[in-house]
Amino acid sequence: MVPVIRLRDFVEDADGWLYAVSTYDNASAVGGVLRYVPEPGGKRVHPSGRRYTKYDFEEAFAFIKEHKPQYAGLLHRIPHDEVKRVYKPDLEIGRIAATHPRVRRLLDIFGLPPGTVGCTGSLLVQLDDGTSDIDMVVYGKHWFAAQRKVKEGILEGKIEGLSGEMWRKVYEKRKPEISYDRFVLHEMRKFNRGQIEGTYFDILYTRSYDEISSEQTGKGTVIGKMTIEATVTDASLAFDNPAVYQVKHESVSRVLSFTHTYSGQALAGETIEACGVLEQHGNERWLIVGTTREARGEYIVSKTLLEQDA
Repeated sequence: MVPVIRLRDFVEDADGWLYAVSTYDNASAVGGVLRYVPEPGGKRVHPSGRRYTKYDFEEAFAFIKEHKPQYAGLLHRIPHDEVKRVYKPDLEIGRIAATHPRVRRLLDIFGLPPGTVGCTGSLLVQLDDGTSDIDMVVYGKHWFAAQRKVKEGILEGKIEGLSGEMWRKVYEKRKPEISYDRFVLHEMRKFNRGQIEGTYFDILYTRSYDEISSEQTGKGTVIGKMTIEATVTDASLAFDNPAVYQVKHESVSRVLSFTHTYSGQALAGETIEACGVLEQHGNERWLIVGTTREARGEYIVSKTLLEQDA
């Protein structure tokens, strides 16, 4: 029996299309984003010889809308009876590390128990090329142990921090609504990325199976745009997707970020300023950041961090 499909797994549909799973809510159909489609002229080549085309976010949604409109929505929804294969980062990590020395070196640095770490993205589905980044996945509380190892590794010289050129590249890719200096100030303390022998890597948080609840983070009733200042009371899921910040505020109970840019943006006890779309969820009101791909006009900053740096 295949374990529950969860965030950062990949699934393959009946036509061989590959999707990155982007939610924990996969009970009725798998929610993901199309990443690779087998095409004769594709630039990515599987060890079997089959060629694939990689689709970026906007391209993927346009392609699904045209070719598989029944899957279209906030995410691409693949019915379970059309899922041909599930790729799990934690189960495939041995195979990946055996042929990718940099992945093996990261595993050695992390020193985590089997089953608590994996690798997703192109390496998981064997469609990496010479330019591919390493997308490590670490599950539950073990993510924070990996984060400490990244910090130690950078300080000890085992891991390369990002150069100014690379930070600029990340900033331009993310296109955040905050200045470059503020962006880097927040990012530098996250220790969730680095370089290993010149190859860029991320450590991505995913809940362990026993942490996955039936709670839904779907769209609520939109009230309107809002900017708030609030105190973070719980940031334990700040690196999840969506990132969740429980806050103390007169009308908002939590701030959620659906864009990776603002994951890990603040610590418990800090004061944040957040701008997004206010939604009603049952008896609670949540502020949603990342209602569009580039989160235009939406942001989260730690006022506490900014004041410390002033």
